[in-house]
Amino acid sequence: MIEFDLSGQEYIELHSLLKVTGLCESGGVAKLLIGDGLVSVDGVLELRKRRKIRGGQTIELNGEQIVVS
Repeated sequence: MIEFDLSGQEYIELHSLLKVTGLCESGGVAKLLIGDGLVSVDGVLELRKRRKIRGGQTIELNGEQIVVS
C-alpha cells in the first residue's frame, strides 16, 4: 500500500497521481491504463483520466493500492 499526502492541495488528477506515486512511468501510460479499465477509485471502475482525487479516497491498479490523505 502506498500512502500519498496531498500536502495542502485540494485534489490531484488521477493520471497524475499514478505517475507521481511511481505506479506508471508516465502520465500517458497512466491515461492508457485508466482508459483500458484497469483502475478503480473506492472500489468502483474509473474511466475518467482527469478524475479529481481527494483525501480519504483509495485507488487500485494491478493489486496495488494508493491511500490519499
